[in-house]
Amino acid sequence: MIKLDILSKSEAARYMGIKGQPDSKIISILDRYEPIVREKLRPNYVYRESDIEFLENGVKLSVMQNILEGNDIKKHLKGCNKAVIFAATVSAEADKLIRQTSVKDMAESLAVDCLCSTAVEQLCDKIEEEIFNKINAPYRTWRFSAGYGDLPISSQKDFIISLNAQRRIGLTVTDNFLLIPSKSVTAVIGISENPPQNEIKKGCAGCNLRGNCAYTHNGGCH
Repeated sequence: MIKLDILSKSEAARYMGIKGQPDSKIISILDRYEPIVREKLRPNYVYRESDIEFLENGVKLSVMQNILEGNDIKKHLKGCNKAVIFAATVSAEADKLIRQTSVKDMAESLAVDCLCSTAVEQLCDKIEEEIFNKINAPYRTWRFSAGYGDLPISSQKDFIISLNAQRRIGLTVTDNFLLIPSKSVTAVIGISENPPQNEIKKGCAGCNLRGNCAYTHNGGCH
């Protein structure tokens, strides 16, 4: 199991929508809850390697029954001969802690929520490092998730099934394709022998939620 390092409080403040330096109250809340969040969370993940087949309407990964549909995933994996898919979660303890703090103070609950989001991002970075210390990958793309670009959010279910994530790490998906626990991620990373040829921009420019995202006006979510 991966162990989290100290969480970035400046990153958590940015997730909270704070521009510039947080005030003393926010700093105090983040200072108080950062070690609590790290103590409570139980990071875990699963992954699989896959061959890739490019089709007219998307990409077929050998470990998935259904096609990853859309032009953006094709562009993202352009030039790749293999891929890694993974699912990660910081556990249901995140949702529990957010609910508990919301009962007494919404500002504290928001801070905890954003610290948990920061933890997920750190976890994903650590997962990449761990996976690619084991796998020969001369070059790789950045991680691409369902709902990004024109890859349907419904693909979440395909990731969960292919990784057997419910049994292995307790990660499920709702009928609306939301992950439970909520502080979780699924993603695909392309592997190639040459520098990636993908044309999809990382960050808000490629995200199909950018029009309704609170983070867009605060520097983005990455």
